[in-house]
Amino acid sequence: MRQYLIDELSCLEHDNIEHYLKCSLKSGPITGVYWLEVPQDLLALPQLAHPDCGPFYFSIVLEKSELRAEFLVRSSHNMRCSCIAWPTPAQRQFVLDFIDNLLKAEFIAV
Repeated sequence: MRQYLIDELSCLEHDNIEHYLKCSLKSGPITGVYWLEVPQDLLALPQLAHPDCGPFYFSIVLEKSELRAEFLVRSSHNMRCSCIAWPTPAQRQFVLDFIDNLLKAEFIAV
């Protein structure tokens, strides 16, 4: 899996990130997993062609000492479909900006 990883988080950093994610994102099906929805104006052609598979999102995973952003645009309804794909450059920048803003808001230096 392609992903962006922030590791060696302290307990305080973990707690701050968890609070931020709980306030900002929808919780996923597993503890520590959050869904960052891809805005409509950033959807790629395969995703626009499959509106029934949306909304589309990135998985943000918070574990004990690390934060991961997966570089895969997922469907909220299907596990396997041609609209599930690696991100476009704009989508990739969107998720990186989200993580950068989170770290800045929580005063976490990496």
